[in-house]
Amino acid sequence: MSVRNALLGLLLQHPRHGYELRAAFEALVGGKQNWEVKPAQIYTTLARLEEAGLVVQQGVEQESGPAKRIYAVTPQGRAELDAWFETGVEGAHQRDELFVKLMVSLALGSDIPEVGPQQVIRAQRSRLYQELHGLTAQRNAADPKSELAQIFLLDKAIMHVEADLRWLELLEARLDDICDQPLPEPEVKPRGRPKKMID
Repeated sequence: MSVRNALLGLLLQHPRHGYELRAAFEALVGGKQNWEVKPAQIYTTLARLEEAGLVVQQGVEQESGPAKRIYAVTPQGRAELDAWFETGVEGAHQRDELFVKLMVSLALGSDIPEVGPQQVIRAQRSRLYQELHGLTAQRNAADPKSELAQIFLLDKAIMHVEADLRWLELLEARLDDICDQPLPEPEVKPRGRPKKMID
């Protein structure tokens, strides 16, 4: 999810200052334990949105303490938000850190036997079970009368973790076959200028 577009949507709901925007975002995602954004990220994003003409400063709120700039969405920002809503979200399923870690452990082979693919799988399984436990506890504590959307988000996260655990089982069952196959090698291209042909 684009934090940038989420902030645009929250500003379209009504103009806000940065601190209020951060609190609204964290409430929307079910708390900072699910998705924490730092104040610096909020203010940097607001500055970029303003520079791009997607938001404008609408005023300044002054209570006790420093002045707070209030931001609102421009028509151009509304168009950007509409385009975001009309576009599907692309998954990054093939850009997977665990897969890269596994392939590096296979590439190292017997050079570093204490960091083999079995250890990578074991460590990931342990991490996934911890994550599953935390997500399940969070889901069970949610109130379906007031937090149904968050429950669905947690259900999705739980299903992803369960799918990752099943994938690890499949991987482990075929690990010997994977180890028997050659690793992908880069295509070596000749360097320098091509040789001149003499007639």
